[in-house]
Amino acid sequence: MFKRARIAAKSAARRSTFARRVLAALLAASLLPAAASSVEARDPLLAYGARIVGDDARTRIVIDFDREPRFSVHYIANPERIVVDLPATAFGFPAKDLAARGLFKDIRYGKMDEESARIVLTTTGPVKLALAKVQADEAGKGHRLVLDAEMIDKRAFAELVKTQSWSDRTDAAQTTSAIPAPEKAAPGDFVIAVDAGHGGIDTGAIGVDTKTEEKQVTLAFAKALTDRLNKESGIKAFLTREDDEFLSLSQRVLIARQNHAGLFISLHADTLKQKDIRGATVYTISDKASDKLAADLAERENLSDQIAGKETVAEPPEVADILLDLTRRETQAFSISLAESVLNSFKDQVGTINNPHRHAGFRVLQAPDVPSILLEIGFLSNAEDEKLLLDEAWRGKIVGLLTDAVKRYRAAVMANGG
Repeated sequence: MFKRARIAAKSAARRSTFARRVLAALLAASLLPAAASSVEARDPLLAYGARIVGDDARTRIVIDFDREPRFSVHYIANPERIVVDLPATAFGFPAKDLAARGLFKDIRYGKMDEESARIVLTTTGPVKLALAKVQADEAGKGHRLVLDAEMIDKRAFAELVKTQSWSDRTDAAQTTSAIPAPEKAAPGDFVIAVDAGHGGIDTGAIGVDTKTEEKQVTLAFAKALTDRLNKESGIKAFLTREDDEFLSLSQRVLIARQNHAGLFISLHADTLKQKDIRGATVYTISDKASDKLAADLAERENLSDQIAGKETVAEPPEVADILLDLTRRETQAFSISLAESVLNSFKDQVGTINNPHRHAGFRVLQAPDVPSILLEIGFLSNAEDEKLLLDEAWRGKIVGLLTDAVKRYRAAVMANGG
C-alpha cells in the first residue's frame, strides 16, 4: 500500500511538473510576437541580393531584403547624387552585383551609424527616381526595393533639390554628443585624439592583393595606438570612432575640440596609381600643397563627405581664410614639430617615401587650436606595404614608435611652458 502511495505521489508530482512546464510554454508562446518584434527591431536588415540593369537613358536597381525596409530618398547637387537612407542594414551581396552602370557612375553603400545605413548613387548627370517602391517577393523570401532612374534636365533636378525635405538631418554637434570623453582624464593630462580614417559607407582604399578595406586597417591601428598611449602616465588618448561608423570630416575635428585634445592624429593607408611607391608619409596642413602627390591625396581625402552623400556647405571665403590663418599662426608650428618627431622615431626603423613630411589642404586637419597630423602608415596599392599593414607585429612596432614620438613632443611642449 505504501508502495502504491509512493508511486501515486511520484505520478502526481510528474503531472504537476508537466503542467507547470506546459503553462510556462503557453506563457512564453503568448509573449513570442512581442519578443520577436523586439529582436527584429534590434537586428539589422539583411540585403542578401542585388542587380542592376539598363542603359544611359533609364536604369533599374533591385535590392532583396530579408524583410520590409523603410527608406527615404534625397537628391544632392554638385555633383548630382541620389541618396537612399535605410535603417541599420547588413549588405551581404557581392560588390560586383551592384557595380555602377547606365545612369550611375559610382555606387556606394554601407553603415552610417548604429541605427542607419545609406546607398549613395552618383549619377552621370541630372537624374530622378521615376519609381522607388518596396514590394513583397513572390517566393515569400522577404521584400525587394525597386529603384527606376531616368534622365531629366538640369532645371528639373535643381527643383528636386530645392523642394525636398531632410527631416532626418542632424548636425555635427548632435552626432558628437554621444562620443565619450577620455576616461579618467585628470587635470593636467595630455589629451590625444586618435582618428581612424574613413568608416561606415566610406570604405577608403582597397588592398591590391587581399582587398582589405582601408577603414579596417586604420581602426586596428587607431585602437592599438590608443591602448598603448593610455599606458603612459599623464597621457589620455581616445578614439574619434570606436567601430565601423561614418563620421564627416568636420565631425572628426569637432570631436577633438570638444574633448579638449592637445593633439590630433589621423591614420590612413591610401592607394596610389604608382604601385611601386611605398612607405610612410606625414602630412600637415597648408593652403598650398607641397607637391602634386600631396595635392591629389588631399583632394581624395576631402571627398569623404561626398562619398557618404553629405551635403557640402561652403563656408564664406573670409571665414575659411580666418580659420586657415589661425591654424597657421597658432598651431602649425606645433603640428610641424610633431611631424618631425614622428619621422625621427621612424628613422632607420620604418620605411618612408621621398620627402616624407609633406603638406596640403586637408580638411580633417583644420582645427584652429589643435596641432594635427595625417599619417599615411603605408599604401594599400603596394603589395609589400599591404603585407606589413596587416601584420600585427609590425603594427605593434609602429604604435611603439608613435608613442615615443608623442612623448618627446609632449616633453618639448612642457619644457617650453606649454
